[in-house]
Amino acid sequence: MSKYRVTVDTGGTFSDFVFFNEDSGEIAITKVPSTPKEPFQAVLNGVKELIDQGVAAGDISFFCHGTTVGTNALLEEKGAKTGLMVTQGFRGIYEVMEQTRGYGPATYDLFFEKPRLLAPPYLTEEIPERVDFKGNVLKAIDVEASRAAIRRLKQKGVQSVAVCCLFSFLNPDHELKIKELFAEEFPEARLSLSYEVLPQIREFYRLSTTVINGYIQPVMATYLGHLESRMRELGVVTPKLYIMQSNGGVSTFKGSAEKPVATVLSGPAGGVIASMGTCERVGINNIITFDMGGTSCDVALIHQGNPVITTQGKINLRPIALPMLDIHTVSAGGGTIARIDAVGGLQVGPDSAGADPGPVCYNRGGENITVTDANMVCGVLDPNHFLGGRMKLDKEKAHRVLEEKLAKPLKLDLLEAADGVLKIIDAKMEEAIKAVSSARGYDIRDFTLVAFGGGGPMHAGRMALDLGIPTVLVPLTPGVHSALGLLMSDVKHDYVRSKLVGLEDLDLAEINHMFHQLIERAKADLKSEGFTDEEIKIEPYLDLRYAGQGYELTVPSSMPPYTKHDLTLMRSRFDTMHEQNSGHKAESEPVELVSLRLISLGLVPQAKLSPGKVTGRKVEAAKLGERKVYFGKEHGVLTTQVYNRDLFEPGHKLTGPAIVEQLDTTTVIHPEQEASVDEYRNIIIKEKKA
Repeated sequence: MSKYRVTVDTGGTFSDFVFFNEDSGEIAITKVPSTPKEPFQAVLNGVKELIDQGVAAGDISFFCHGTTVGTNALLEEKGAKTGLMVTQGFRGIYEVMEQTRGYGPATYDLFFEKPRLLAPPYLTEEIPERVDFKGNVLKAIDVEASRAAIRRLKQKGVQSVAVCCLFSFLNPDHELKIKELFAEEFPEARLSLSYEVLPQIREFYRLSTTVINGYIQPVMATYLGHLESRMRELGVVTPKLYIMQSNGGVSTFKGSAEKPVATVLSGPAGGVIASMGTCERVGINNIITFDMGGTSCDVALIHQGNPVITTQGKINLRPIALPMLDIHTVSAGGGTIARIDAVGGLQVGPDSAGADPGPVCYNRGGENITVTDANMVCGVLDPNHFLGGRMKLDKEKAHRVLEEKLAKPLKLDLLEAADGVLKIIDAKMEEAIKAVSSARGYDIRDFTLVAFGGGGPMHAGRMALDLGIPTVLVPLTPGVHSALGLLMSDVKHDYVRSKLVGLEDLDLAEINHMFHQLIERAKADLKSEGFTDEEIKIEPYLDLRYAGQGYELTVPSSMPPYTKHDLTLMRSRFDTMHEQNSGHKAESEPVELVSLRLISLGLVPQAKLSPGKVTGRKVEAAKLGERKVYFGKEHGVLTTQVYNRDLFEPGHKLTGPAIVEQLDTTTVIHPEQEASVDEYRNIIIKEKKA
């Protein structure tokens, strides 16, 4: 029997599945409605669909999941009751948070509020102990006071506890002692030590990351436990069960249950990895990924084949200081709601109709016009062929409600009102694209826009025209592209140790020893997960900054041990990166080392996607017919050719206006554009030549 790899990306409206046959290289896809109240049920439904097609559960050899469980628990503040233990006298670090209130509108918001404390003051315990900035013990930990604090937290019914002692990243002995005491006094509690979650400088960010980990840890552990047990009941026996992480790699179920904070951008990361793999095959190095789903839009930039990585992210104003793909998210999706605001203008978002009740045209009780309804009214969507005909849409109801709620109050005709919704949402998403590209010094004309998600291919054409992006690439299965990325990801772990010292004053023996410890730990962790030496790859980095700066850059490094010559090369590389990121460099200024960083990869055999077959079929054979589509005031209503993408072959060409339909999305080619199909059956859209 053939072996199958199953990947699933859980979204706000649909959960996307990819089934990869390891023997034939064939890919099958499906989408099932998400089940927000019991997220694992949608995953099981998709796996059952494969089994119902005749695939034995025991033949599923690999399972990988992009999940929003931890993210949603954080966004909705539905995590565990979490306690906090800190060094005596320093409980205020968490309460004060950052000294800034943010940028943009927050600067002038008279009613601005900091986010609620996930570990409130009444669940915070101060521990008598003290380590100085060099890692020396100034005050030994008071064991009995620590025991009493643990007992108080137990009496208050906490489920999880975060521990963050001052300078524990230099000397973790006191945190490790607290771990021993928990094993004796409160073993059922979930425990997050800052030394294990994030052993690096900047107390508040380390503390915030550790608290978030503790807050969502019981939720994620319960979810993964239920999912694994239910999959075993279905007969899925493979030990290769993975979760996508924010850094673009995957981790085991066990690893993700222990460090769920590393999964908060789990789903969007899959789309970035899939886009890199897709474009690498066709020789494109500079891309901007554009993932538009049901509730949000995620964009990221890949330059010269390398994604931008950040070590400072925020979810709902809460900092997470872990390495993650630099993905910019805005509230813009197919389910984003359009309404008339208090002053009579058209407002689109930020709230979404989600999966339940969904857009008006879903006919599931939704009463608010959404972006999907606007696309329906403009003729982009066929009500009889949504999701390949599995789901019928109510076009008349969308027309009626849009007329009543938007067109009449705005004194516009129906099509103008619908197009206004689309233009506003496009403008919001264009701002997100500019935020990761031109705002950071990149020439947007040097990039290809990779459009995916259920809504991306519908909107990318017009956005590319607006922004001056020369090329749009729509991958073969855009609606499940993020799930496809899970087939292309290796197991990935991040390690960091802070050491603040001038580059000129560096003790090479000490730094090489620290790196040796990190490397040995990384290898041991991967070997415990079943990887051999040949399947392990190590990538070292240094966090560097100009002396006195409040931020640093993560600079790729050669493998240690280092020599003086290596440090000279690192200094030069840092200057170049600083100029790229900030527009200037200061070669005469001293540079400081802030942290040592390590990425370890457990290399998973990659799914190899085959080029499309050429049978000689003409593009006309893919025509489904034609329909009227509104392309804005510039063009009005045009008779538009409609194509079935499943019948496209490499070499096919078509000119706009055109609509391309498939199970998981609809692609719009505007009157100013033309398209071709490359050897891997990606659709390449460009502006027509004059």
